[in-house]
Order: sequence, then structure tokens, then C-alpha cells
Amino acid sequence: MSKLKNYISAAAAGVMSVALAMPAAAAPVKFDFWFGLSGDLQRVVETLCKNFNDSQKDYEVSCVSQGNYDAALQNTIAAFRAGKQPTIVQVYDVGTATMMLSGAYYPVNKLMAENGYKVDWNNYFPGIARYYATSKGELLSFPFNSSTALLYWNKDAFAKIGKTAAPKTWEEAADDMKALKGAGYECPMAINISGNESWQLMEQFSAIHDQPIATKNNGYDGLDARLTVNKTKFVKYVTDLKSWYDQGLVKIKSKDLGQDMVQAFAAGDCQMIMTSVGDHGTVGKTHKADMNWDVAELPVYAGTERKNSLVGGASLWVLSGKSADEYKGAAAFLNFIAKPETALFWSTNTGYIPVTKSGFEFMKSSGFYDKAPFKGREVAIASLTASEPTAITRGIRLGSFTQIRAEFGNQMQAIFANKVSVQEGIDNLVKNGDAVLERFEATYKGKQLP
Repeated sequence: MSKLKNYISAAAAGVMSVALAMPAAAAPVKFDFWFGLSGDLQRVVETLCKNFNDSQKDYEVSCVSQGNYDAALQNTIAAFRAGKQPTIVQVYDVGTATMMLSGAYYPVNKLMAENGYKVDWNNYFPGIARYYATSKGELLSFPFNSSTALLYWNKDAFAKIGKTAAPKTWEEAADDMKALKGAGYECPMAINISGNESWQLMEQFSAIHDQPIATKNNGYDGLDARLTVNKTKFVKYVTDLKSWYDQGLVKIKSKDLGQDMVQAFAAGDCQMIMTSVGDHGTVGKTHKADMNWDVAELPVYAGTERKNSLVGGASLWVLSGKSADEYKGAAAFLNFIAKPETALFWSTNTGYIPVTKSGFEFMKSSGFYDKAPFKGREVAIASLTASEPTAITRGIRLGSFTQIRAEFGNQMQAIFANKVSVQEGIDNLVKNGDAVLERFEATYKGKQLP
């Protein structure tokens, strides 16, 4: 018995000595990713992060929602000042100028090259990439969640007025709205005139009509850009919207009024809306039983040579001040996100569109766009690629643009409440918006956009 004990003890000691001699498995390098999505989209991002962590053992990303886009940017600025910034942060489209001027980032083109990843930057759709690129076309951040605005239309309602297609021009849309009203529909079209709807009503309209929002090619060519929307086709557009509203052809719908326009469309209460392709999934899940609906590109005025619509959403910025190992993890994570398989997962579980040509082709070959829940989302790609981006349609690079959007909401509400005329309201938007731009220019005095 004692010999057996001695043998077991010796064997155990041998195993222990071997274990001590072996190097311990290296713990994964941890890094943080802050993002500005909440609700269902937050859960999808968290699943995306889990998928990355499960795909390899070298890195572990911790993904933390900041609640919304504004908070993500402001919290990151505060954290950076305290030396506690994340490695990666999601910044919405209109925060691009602020990030570029901050100097607090590691350019993603440099990050990927220095960590051994060969990226075909031409693989990104120009209508998406140009919004986030420098004046030389270089991407400093990775396009991530992307969308554009579409026209949603009720095919059943249109069938009752003898139409089988959505209106392609605003002249045709006006006739359709009158016909729908005559057929007994109380809300031919719904719009929202809050600040955030600047994206649909002012920014998208201006892009597809190749109309500038501001001088200096919408701010790309200098911080001294100033608004010009009081001298473009946008004035006619708002004039028409107000006229249609006065005639009862257009209704204003928002959460503040008890029913937002997406809910109004899905319920069959309103027959047309203009909203993000990101709402396609919501309409698909919540629309009235047996309701036939579809999406189309936004209408343009007759005689217009349609240009590409603008991308909305956000891109991923890598921040400076982190370790080489964290940057290796960041590069691996961004490479994972860029895979076509990830694009399929992302678009399947959200309403966002693929940002690369290879991702789009992969999704087409998988039959994604042939399936009922997703059919129609390819129209967003057609809208974004309707033309090669012009100096105007590549995007908007104006500082503090969220404040300008808020001012847009203020003036649109004043116009529709008959407190000011259309021209006076848009003149006020330009005057107050220019004051915002002047303050931004003074904040970054002497600096130039890349």
C-alpha cells in the first residue's frame, strides 16, 4: 500500500512539474467598443461582438451601448480628456467633421495596413465611402451601419386609384395624393417635421436633385461654409409640402402627436411615407394583416437628372492613445465586420444595408433579396448608386450639424403653424444655422479638414 502511495505521489509530482514548466495560456487582449444604438439594435450589436469573441481566442471586445449617437460622441470626448477612451467608437454621419478635426484617431487605412490586413477600399460603395472620406478620398473610419431614405407606398390603396407603381416625380405624387383623397383615404401621405427629419426632407431631397445645402461643396472645402438652402429648389419643395398640407393631402405624424409616420403607414392609416430603409423590418413585422406594400426611390421633380441619395448611419473610428495589442484586436474586429458573411448577419437582423460591393453580391447570391421579409431593400442600393457622387452628393461636412437639424425642426414647425412664410422660415434656418457654423469655425480656428 505504501508503495502505491509513493507511486501516486511521484506521478502527481511529475504532472505538477510538467504543468509548472508549460507556459500559461495567454489571456485574450481586451479592448472596448462604444456604440450609440439601443433596443433591438443594441442586442444585435452585442450578438455581433459575441460572434467575434467566439470566432477566435486572441482578442475579446467589450461592447457598451451609450444609449444614442449624441451620447456616444459626447461621452467619448469626455472619456478621451480623462484618458479613459474606448479603442473603437461608433460616430454618426454628421459627427464626421468633429472627429476629423479632433486629431484623436488612428486612421483605419493606416491601422489595417500596419496590422497586416489588405483592404480593397474601392470595394466600398462610393455613395457610402465618400461621406466619410477625406477630400483625397481616403477613409479614416470604417463605414458601419448604413441606410438611405425610400418612399414606402401602399399597393392596395394605389390599386384603388388604378395605379400599379409608385410615383417617380413630385408632380405625379401630387396627382396620386389627390386621387387617394378622392377615393376616401384621409391621409394620402404622412411626414414628420421634427429636427431629425432634416435627413429625409432637406438632405436627401437636396442630394438627389444635386442641390447644395451649403457653400464650399457642402463644407468639404472649408470651415467657412455657409448654408444656401434658402436659394435652392428646397424652397419650392417646402412650398409644395405646405400647400399639400393645407389641402389635407399631407398629414403630420410624430410620436409627440400619438402616432409616428411609420406606425401610421404600417396600420394602413397613411398611404405613403418617406423614411429610412432601416424601417423596412419594422413595417414588415407590424403592418396590417394582408396589407400589400412596397418601397421605391424618392420622387424627384420632373426634368431632374436623379443623383445618388445620401447615406445615413455611422462609421467606426479607432481612437489614439491605446496599446499596440489593442490595435491588433481592433484591426481583427474591423476585419471580421467587413466580411460578407457578417454583412448578411447584420442586414438580416437589422434594416441596414451592406456597405461593400462584395457584401451586396454575397447577399444577392444567397437569395437574401428574394425572401419576402427583405424583398425591396435592394432599392436602397439602387438609390445610393443612382450616380457617381458629385461634389455635392458625396455628403455633408458641416460642424455642429445636429444643432442645424434642430433649427430645421423649429422653422418647419413655424412654417406649418402659419407663424412664418415658407421663405421667411427657411431664411431663419439659414441665418441661425450660419451662426452655428461661425461658432464651429471659431472653435477650430486655423485648422483645415483633411
